[in-house]
Amino acid sequence: MGRKNVASSDRAARVAAMQAEQARKDRRWRIGIAAAAALPVVALVVALVLPLAMGMRSNETPVASGPIEGVQTFSGLTANHVSTAVQYAQHPPVGGDHTGYWQNCGIYDEPIDPIEPAVHSLEHGAVWITYDPALSADEVGTLRALARSKPYAMLSPMEGLPAPIVASAWGLQITAESAADERLPSFLATYMQGPQTPERGASCFGGVGTPSR
Repeated sequence: MGRKNVASSDRAARVAAMQAEQARKDRRWRIGIAAAAALPVVALVVALVLPLAMGMRSNETPVASGPIEGVQTFSGLTANHVSTAVQYAQHPPVGGDHTGYWQNCGIYDEPIDPIEPAVHSLEHGAVWITYDPALSADEVGTLRALARSKPYAMLSPMEGLPAPIVASAWGLQITAESAADERLPSFLATYMQGPQTPERGASCFGGVGTPSR
């Protein structure tokens, strides 16, 4: 009986060892299958994201290293919170007293009214591009593409502008005759959250207004 018990014990040990080895092989096999299945997904992500990231980087407009031609500068701007309408010296305004709440950044199909919240957004570092409502659809499309996906850009039509297109930041303004004006993207890149911003880093969301996109 003792020999049978030893043989049985040895056999059980061998079976257990073989089962453990098989389990290890099964785990390695499953890991290999999972890795092989993941490779096409990783390749697809790289194929889609990498060109997009490179394209975004290649399309970035560098901050201007010097003054942008035609930019007007306005100083001595007040920044009080008021509950009444404000008569601004510039049209569109480039700063001054404003409401305690700000305009949500984004693209608007209609004029922003009242404009005091938009001035508050300028204080937070927004660049506000306004255009004549009579501007052609193609020109407006170019401006939309310029402002799209930029968290501190506002775009809206406005009556009575001094030029077909006006871009404003806090204390700064530039006019343009065409949406293709190369100074517009430079103005955006330089002055969105730029050095002129009184409250840099403050939000341009969570305020009032519903952009179309």
